[in-house]
This record gives sequence, C-alpha cells and structure tokens, in this order.
Amino acid sequence: MSKKYLEKNVLQATLERLEIIFSNFDNIYFSVSGGKDSSVMVQLANKVAKKKNKRFDILFIDLEAQYKHTIEHINELKQLSQIRDFYHITLPIALRNAVSVLQPKWICWDEDSKKLWVREMPKDSINIRNCPFPWFKKGEEFEEFILQFADWYQKKYKGKVACGIGIRTDESLNRFRTIAFQDNKITFENYNWTTKIKFNEKHIEVYNFYPIYDWRTEDIWGAVSQLDLKYNYIYELMYKNGVSIYEQRLCQPYGDDQKNGLNQFRALEYETWEKVLNRVNGVNFGNIYCKTTALGNIKSCKPKFMSWQQYTVFLLESIGIYNKDLMLHYYRKIKKFMIWHKNKYGITLDKIPDIAECKLENQRKSISWRRIARAIEKNDFYLKRLSFAPTKNDDRELMTMIHKWDNLLNKDTITDDKTLQEIIEKNCNNKGENYDCKND
Repeated sequence: MSKKYLEKNVLQATLERLEIIFSNFDNIYFSVSGGKDSSVMVQLANKVAKKKNKRFDILFIDLEAQYKHTIEHINELKQLSQIRDFYHITLPIALRNAVSVLQPKWICWDEDSKKLWVREMPKDSINIRNCPFPWFKKGEEFEEFILQFADWYQKKYKGKVACGIGIRTDESLNRFRTIAFQDNKITFENYNWTTKIKFNEKHIEVYNFYPIYDWRTEDIWGAVSQLDLKYNYIYELMYKNGVSIYEQRLCQPYGDDQKNGLNQFRALEYETWEKVLNRVNGVNFGNIYCKTTALGNIKSCKPKFMSWQQYTVFLLESIGIYNKDLMLHYYRKIKKFMIWHKNKYGITLDKIPDIAECKLENQRKSISWRRIARAIEKNDFYLKRLSFAPTKNDDRELMTMIHKWDNLLNKDTITDDKTLQEIIEKNCNNKGENYDCKND
C-alpha cells in the first residue's frame, strides 16, 4: 500500500483516488453488479463527479436469473445524477453453472428459451435485437465480453479510458497481491490501485482502477449507514435469514462460489426460485446439496444421523423428485456394480460395508456405500468413479433425457467433460439423424 494512504481512513483514500481518476480521464465507466461493493463505489463516484462537474458511464450485465431486489436496486442506481450512458446488457452470454455436470454452462437471455425466462427483458436494455457490438456472438463467455467491451468503448471515445471495478482484497489474498503490488503490470502514473488492460495479447489504452480495494466488509456497511447510501435490500433479507455479512454473496447464484448459498435463493425469493427451477439445469440438486460434498464442499458431509447406505438411498430419492429418469439410470448402474462384486468377490448386498479403507476407495479397489454415495454426489452421469466406462446405452439414455427435458445439451452448451463434448459434436453433426439438434 502506498505510504501516503497509511494515515488516512479508507473512505478518504477512496475519495482521493476518485478525484485522481476524474481529473485525468474524460471517459470513465464503472462495472456494477448490483452488489454492495460496486454499489458503494459508484455512489461515491457520483459524489466526486458532481463536485467536479464530470459525467461517467455504467456497465451492468444482467444475468436474467437474479434476485428481483437486485434489479430494483439497479433501477435506483440508474437515477444517479452524473450518469451519461447506462449500458444495461441483456445479451445471450454463457454463464458458469456449477450445480450440474450435464449443463456446466447455461446461456442467459437465450431467445430459444424465451418461454422459460425468469422475468421479462427490460425495455431499456441492450439485447440481441438492438446490439451495437459487431463483435458479439451468442454464447460468449462473461469474462470475454468484459474485455471486448473495454476495447469497443476505448475505440468509441478514443484516448485513454478508466474502468472502475468494485472489488475488495480482503476477500482474496490473490486479489491483494495483484492490486497492491506493481510487479508485472503497467499502472497509471505508478498508482498501485490501477492496472492497464491487456486484450488479444496487447495492452490497450484502458486502465482498470480499484478505488475500494482496501475496504473491509464493515467499511462497506459503515459507509452505507453514515452516508445514507442506497443498497440492495436482498442483503438485509440474507442477514435476517441467518447469513453473516461476511458470507453474503450475490452475482449469479450458480457459480463456483455463489452455489454454496443457493438454498438462500429459495428462502428469500420463492417466486423467483420457482422460475429458476425450470430455467437452469441442476438448480434443485444444488439447493438440496449446496452444503454437502455433492458440490465440492468436502469439509461437510452426510447428515450424522444417517449411515452411508441410508444417505445413498436419500440421494437417489432426492434426484428422483426432479428427474426420475436420471434416478433410474443411476439405480441400474449401481445394481450392475453390486452384481459384479457379488460374482467376483462374493460380497452380497447385506455384506456391503458402510465404509472401506480410504486408500482402497480412492483407488477404486473396494466397494462401500460411501464410495457409491460420493459417486452420486458428484453428479457423475457415467459413474466413472465406480469404474464404469461410457457405453452406447449410456449415450442413448443421455440423449433421451436431453430431448425430453429440452435444451439440456446443444451446440451452445460449453462443458469440460470430454465424453459429453464428443456426444454434443457427434449428435449436432448428424443434422437430424436420430435426434434433432437445436440451432442446426
């Protein structure tokens, strides 16, 4: 941290940073999410801009399946006096879906799924029909869009551009290292809280700046209280529902970090939740298991009052609530797994141990109810964790489910599973042979 800020509180330091930006840049935009950090940042920026008689723009990427309170707060921010252009983006962008192996990415505002949209598209938004970005293609990654927008914005206004990002380093040591130190990055006039953007392997005349990077969570809410700033009411509902101010997460609730609070979505906005269930594959599974090993939370586990055998049955029955076909698929493969061990080693159903030696389970050399349960938890469609290899019958079952449940996998789906990638490519290239592929 620069020594000149060590004797100042974070609010004073932030106001000085904003003064520097508005004094040196004519074209400035802030990236907001509707969350507490970016909200405080842009409201402070409005105060400084008003004092200096400057204007700025806002970039907001609407993720469609969001809290309605977030959208209400965004509409509040649109009323800030110094905003020039508010880029309310409702384009079909690919988003991470960490609650489903079958659909690890989903596309918001996809016209092909319009009947399932969680809410109506805002009338003042930039969408696929009025898109001013010649480079945009359906299914682009969120991060890719951010960089392309920065390049487009700079070319539109010429000269150097500043982009305000409302992130805080106390949430991540990597963030602190990236922002607080100047190694391996280009800064604006040696201010460590700025970083020149690199796009397509080249630096462009756009500087990200982080005016609240050294704030704590307490500082955010202290500013809201003392300065009477507007805030997203969903945070108050989270707090009333028992979520600590340090654990509250917004953004899209199906991302790698946000999924841990997915069950809050149902509790806080049940009307939105019902629509989300039909929109994003695996959401109900994520709601049920967001605090278990099912979604990678290896510090938590099955309920203590259940045996691993009971837990296995519980998982299967829970999956069956929203996808009976998937439950039966798992059941048939687990049954084959048990029959193989009975024929090979004489281990009958009543003799399957609840747990086996961890080393043997990890090496897939021993049968146990824990091993079976964890295979289901991981939503491992082919049950590779039980030593199964993908079969043609598995593929047929998968494709049947895809077309029965509609829009599960298609050419716009992005997945890290190599087997699923091959299935998508194979079936989408058939051009109607056996199955119709969307977007052909």
